[in-house]
Amino acid sequence: MLLLALGAILGIVTPALADGAQVGADIHVAQTLGGRDLTVIIRRVAEVPGPVHVDVVTHAGSPPGEITLTARAAGAQTSTTKVVLGEKPGFYSGVLTIDRPGPWELAVDEATIPFVVPALVASPWENATYGGFIAAGVLLFLALLFAVFGKPGLALVPTAGMVAAIAVAATAALLSPGIPPVAAPGTQLDPTFDNVNDPYQRTSATDFSRPPVNLVPSMNGNDLVLSLTDGSSGRPVDDLLVHDSAFMHLVVVSPSGNLRHLHPIRTAPGEYRARLQAPEQGTHAIAAEIARRGGGVQLLRSQVDVAGSTAVKNDGKAGLATEIREAGRPSTITAGFGAKDLQPWLGMLGHMIVVGPVTGSPADAPIWAHVHSMIPPTPGMPDKPDESVAAYGPNVPFTYSFPLPGRYLVWIQVERDYSIITVPTVVDVPAKGVAEK
Repeated sequence: MLLLALGAILGIVTPALADGAQVGADIHVAQTLGGRDLTVIIRRVAEVPGPVHVDVVTHAGSPPGEITLTARAAGAQTSTTKVVLGEKPGFYSGVLTIDRPGPWELAVDEATIPFVVPALVASPWENATYGGFIAAGVLLFLALLFAVFGKPGLALVPTAGMVAAIAVAATAALLSPGIPPVAAPGTQLDPTFDNVNDPYQRTSATDFSRPPVNLVPSMNGNDLVLSLTDGSSGRPVDDLLVHDSAFMHLVVVSPSGNLRHLHPIRTAPGEYRARLQAPEQGTHAIAAEIARRGGGVQLLRSQVDVAGSTAVKNDGKAGLATEIREAGRPSTITAGFGAKDLQPWLGMLGHMIVVGPVTGSPADAPIWAHVHSMIPPTPGMPDKPDESVAAYGPNVPFTYSFPLPGRYLVWIQVERDYSIITVPTVVDVPAKGVAEK
C-alpha cells in the first residue's frame, strides 16, 4: 500500500513535469485586402471537432461591406460563414467548424491564410510515467493475490515487475523537465496530417534550413504583385510563417519619401498582392520582411516603377526626444503621443522603420531596419493583448544602433482609435570620434 501511495503521489505530480505538445495560441495575421487594412485573428481551437472563432479587425479608412470566411483542408468538410463589416472600425466575428487536427487554410475573400490546428498528444515520457504507475498497481495486486493464496514464490515475479515499473515511471517523471519540448507543428517541417497528429515521430532531417528567397515585384493596376521563388529550385515559395503577426511586412518608400507599411495577402503559392491606394508616380523602393519555415527571417529588397499622381502628405504628429550617439553605439528615440490610449499593432507598442544613410534614392541606401517598441509583459496572460486594449503610451521608446554615419530617414508608427499614425523624421548620425549630439 505504501508503494501505491507513492505511485499516486508521483502520478499527481507528473502532469506538471511532463511537457506535451502545445495546443497553440491565437493567430494574428495582418492583411492588406484590397482597400481594407485588416487584422484576422484565428482564436485557439479548444477541441476537435469543434468551432473556431475568427475575429476580423477593421481600421480607419476600411470600407464597410461583407466578406466571406471559409475554412478548408484536404479531405475535410468545408465550413463557410459571412461577416458584415460595419463603418465603425473594430472587431467583427464569425464562427467556423473544424473537424480534425492538421494543416488548414482560411480564405478571406481572395486572400488565403494557411494555419495549423494542433493535436492534443501526450508525450512519450508522460505515457511512460502513467503507464509505469498503472502497471505497478496491477502487478502489486497480483503479488497480493499470490501471497493470500499461499504462493509466496510466485508473488516474487509480479513484485519484481512492480519495482521495475515504478523505476521506469519515476525516472520518466524526474527527467521530463530537462527534455526540450517538441517543436510546434509546422515550424520546422511542412505540416501534414500525420506529423501534426504525431509530433514526436522521428525524422531523418537534421538540418531544417532552407535556401534564400528571390523577390520579383510587378504592378497590376494599383496592385503590387510579389512573386517569391526558392533561390535553389526556382519553385514558388509557399512555406512562410506568421512573423510578428503577418506573413510579410512590406515597406514601400515613394520617391518623395512617403512610407507605406503593408501586409500583402497570399493569393496563390508564392504569390502575394497588396493594393497601393492613390500611389505616387515614380520608382518606389520596397523591402519585404519574411520568415521562412526552417529558414529564419529574411529581408528582400527591390524597386518597382509605379504609374500614379503627385505625392500627398498625411504625416502624423508626435513629440520627439532623441539621444543620437556615434555610429555603432545605441541611440534612443522616444515619441510622445500625449495620452495613454495607444493600442497594440502587430503585437507591438510601436514600430520604427529606418532607411539610410541616404545620399540619393532610398532604394540605394545600404541600411533598412525595422525596430520595435515592446509591450510590457502581462503576468499570467497566455497571449499578448490585442487591439481591443487601448491602454499604452503616451511615450513610445526605441533603441537602435545606427551602423554607419550619415543621414537616415526614420518613420515611427503606432495605433490609436484603430488608425495607424505615421510620424516621419530625419536623423543625422555622427561618425566615431565625433562628439555625441
